[in-house]
Order: sequence, then structure tokens, then C-alpha cells
Amino acid sequence: MNGGLVEETRLQRHVRAPWRGLALWLLGIPATLAGLWFITVVSMITSFVGVLLFPSSAMLLRERLDAYRVRINRWTEVQIARPYLPEPEREPGVHGMFKRFVALVSDPATWRDYLWTLTDPVVSVFTAALPGLLILYGVWGYVLAAFAGEMIGHYGGSDWYTYIHVTEGYGRDTGRVLSTVAVATACIALGYAIGPKMLTAYGHWGRAILGPTRKSELALRVQHLTETRSEAVDASAAELRRIERDLHDGAQARLVAMGMSLGAIEHLLDKDPEKARILLAETRASSAKALHELRDLVRGIHPPVLADRGVADAVRALALDHPLDVEVSADLPARPEPPVESAAYFAVSEILTNAAKHSGASRVWIDMRHENGMLRISVTDDGRGGATLEGGSGLRGIERRIGTFDGVLALSSPVGGPTIVTMELPCALSSPKISPS
Repeated sequence: MNGGLVEETRLQRHVRAPWRGLALWLLGIPATLAGLWFITVVSMITSFVGVLLFPSSAMLLRERLDAYRVRINRWTEVQIARPYLPEPEREPGVHGMFKRFVALVSDPATWRDYLWTLTDPVVSVFTAALPGLLILYGVWGYVLAAFAGEMIGHYGGSDWYTYIHVTEGYGRDTGRVLSTVAVATACIALGYAIGPKMLTAYGHWGRAILGPTRKSELALRVQHLTETRSEAVDASAAELRRIERDLHDGAQARLVAMGMSLGAIEHLLDKDPEKARILLAETRASSAKALHELRDLVRGIHPPVLADRGVADAVRALALDHPLDVEVSADLPARPEPPVESAAYFAVSEILTNAAKHSGASRVWIDMRHENGMLRISVTDDGRGGATLEGGSGLRGIERRIGTFDGVLALSSPVGGPTIVTMELPCALSSPKISPS
């Protein structure tokens, strides 16, 4: 699966591609209207009215062309990212309005959008829409052969179907009728045959115009790194606060209590040895609990099995302690870098926790492998589905966490299940994999 591209059979792709191409062609109607409004506003740009309307017209055009990007991403193997440079923060007043106007007018993607509205109606006819138009032309040929050709000739009309002259006497000319049927069949067959190729060609054309330029790619990359760095700092600060809270409320409180108990024991040793012995036993139990809490705290920061044996064995250990039936399949010839291992481990841990709490699943399958410079992890459960990335869910937090490493998260969770969470983190494998002793 690539991006939003739904897994389809070869037959399904050939059947659906012509109609998807026609749908993309018809999208040109609202896009062209938005383009006309845009150029109308551009013609007024020397006046205050033009400056005032320019941002809204540019946003309208972007909204229309986002529909192309979504469908090309979903229907083809070509993926188009939004190419627009980051906008400045909204500021009230005339100064803020001019600042936004300058940002939009200086963004190359704004003018590439307008170039698209000028050229796409012609390009789409010879790429995406061509298979569908061929099929419709073939259907028209069948209609001519069945009855419309005779009607045209009967009323004194005249028409051409490719090289076949449709005129008076057409219906009684078996040769012309059979030729029409043969040409119509060839058009339909050709339309279905070339549909996926033409749709892909259109996708490449879309990426060339609607995709990001080198400048916008760098700007978007800087913006992404800034956001992920900020999120990483926030996450680290939250983790430190959690550790401080756990230490203060857990081990530290026990150690303070132990100190007080030891002081009491010191005074009771001579006066009441029996009571001192009881307090000593309680203190020993408290020390064991404090040690257990410290171990749990350390394990939560960085599990020893993760440091000793790597992410694959750490996830297997996680699966053994999980309430659901978890099956782990791992193919990692060596270990990723420790920060990537840690991010992957805690992401899988949180996904398993979510599955146990919310999915209603009984079984979970985890697949881990390293392909094309990516650590790829897929977690599938047989629950009721319906999971989303919206509303500040745990999955959104996982996406932000792996985003720090340029990782991506994809979710497929139709109502009724199954839920499939796929994560990809760029990484190189470092040290050799440590085999069990």
C-alpha cells in the first residue's frame, strides 16, 4: 500500500481508472472558476481592493487544487505533498493583512496553481480523461448501431463515427453497422486497457505542477523540524515531571519513612528490643518496596531488555506480559540506533495498551522488519475498528513522537475492523543483532 492508495486487484484498477480520470477532468470546472476569480483579483492588485481580496482568492484556489492532490494520492502510486510555504502568523490590522499578502504573492506555489488551472483542462483530456472518453465514444457507437444511426438518417441528418458515414440508409447497410460495432468495441477495450497508465501519467503531471519545489520542500522541512523539536522538548519535559512525581510520591516517601523508622529503632533497641525488631522487619519490607518501585521507574525510562537485547526482543517481552494474545514476527538482521529503538518500543507499547483498552480485540499481530533504510512496524488487531487520529488521541501522540525521527504513521481502521497501524522510521542498522545465550 502506498500512502492513501487502496489495495486493488489488477482488474479493479482497469475497471475504475477511466471513471476516476473523468472525475479528475470534471474537477476542472470548479478549479477553472476559482482560477478565473483569482486572475480577476490579480488584475485589481494595484488597488487596495485587490490586496484585500488576494488572500481569500488564493486560499480558494488552494482548496480546489487540494481536491486534486487528495484524489491523485488515493488513486495513483504518485504522492503529492502540499507545496505551500508556511504562512506568517495572523496579525490584526492593515500591517497583518499586507504581511499575509506579501507571503502569498511571493510563494511560487501560488502561481503554479494558476498555471495548473490554465493547462490542466487540455492535459487531462489527453491523459486521465482519455480512457473514459474512449469508452463513452464506444458506447455512443453501440447506440448508433442499435437505433440512433437510423434515426439520424431518417430525419435527413448526417454524422461521422470515425471513418463511418452515418446518413440515410445507414440502418440497412450491414457493413457500416458492423464496422461501427467493431470500432466501438475497440474504443471500449482500449479505454479500459490504458486507464491505469493514463491515470499514472496524469499523476506525474500533477506532481510536476502541484508538488513542492526545492525551495518549498526546504521550507516545509524546516517547519517540520521546528515543530517536532518543540514537541520533543515538551515530551521530554513531561517525562521529567513524571519521573520527579514518581520519585517524590513513591521511592522518596518510602526512604524518608525508613529514615524515621531507623531513628525510632535506635531509641527502642535498649528500652523495647521486641518492638525494635518489629519496626526493623517493617523497614526491611519498605526497603524492598522502594527498590521495586525504583526498578519499575528505571524500566519505564529505558527497559533493561531493550538496552541488552534490542527492540525485537523487548517487544517480544512486552507481548508475553500483555493480556491479549500477541504474536510477534521480527526480521532485523542488526539493531537500529538506540534512540530509534526506544521510540519504536514505546510506540508499540502504547499501541498495545490502546488495543487492550479500546479495541475489543482478542489477538494482535506485530510485524517488524528493516527495508530500504526504514524500520517498518505493523501492528494489527482483530478488534471492532473505528480508530482515528483526530481529537488528540494516543495515536496522534505516537505520530508526534516518531515524527521527531522523521517517522510516519499510517492508520487503517474501518468500522468492524481490523485496525492496522503502520509506522516507518528512517534508520540505519548499527551493531549486530545479539542472539539469545
